[in-house]
Amino acid sequence: MLIHPWDASASADEWMAFVSAQGFGQLIAGGHGREVPVAVPTQFALVSPELVVLHLARPNPVWTAIAENATVLLSVTGDWAYVPAAWKAIGDEDPRFGVPTTYYAAVQLVATAAVVDDDAGKAAILRRQLGVTEPGSGAADPAEHGRRLAGIRGLNLAVREVHAKFKYGGNVDDAHRAAVLARLAERDGPGDAAAIGHLRRRTPPG
Repeated sequence: MLIHPWDASASADEWMAFVSAQGFGQLIAGGHGREVPVAVPTQFALVSPELVVLHLARPNPVWTAIAENATVLLSVTGDWAYVPAAWKAIGDEDPRFGVPTTYYAAVQLVATAAVVDDDAGKAAILRRQLGVTEPGSGAADPAEHGRRLAGIRGLNLAVREVHAKFKYGGNVDDAHRAAVLARLAERDGPGDAAAIGHLRRRTPPG
């Protein structure tokens, strides 16, 4: 994806916080010589900057593609908010000539996938995922599911590259970003609160 310098992640902490908070993305496996890659919507757990774990049903078509080529892409997007044209104009600027846009965050992790088929390894992955999605819920330990574990396979994704984009008005000045921030707060629609958080990190208080 295109990442302008002003849209780049400020730090590893920023993209990790975003990916962890989303916890859901598209796992894309290109396989070998395929006309169309396999894309799987999936929950996952970010263990560290170098490791993501997840599990999928055994009949999933992604396993064949991974066997052909272990390089995969985990694409995570979110925190998006549409910014109407008029919001981009301040002061004496004509709101008819404002340029509409969409603010959003996107992180793509290029990784090497390692399939986990042993019950102990699969249970360990499930524990890590439960620790993220419902810590302290009292859910049974995954190992207690016994033969049900045969219906899934686990994946360890060893992250090799990180491409992180935070498109929140980095190409305009603080005054224009502050004006959009105020409009988002007023609208208070789905995704607006998350976008406001990203904007505040990039716009000095005024």
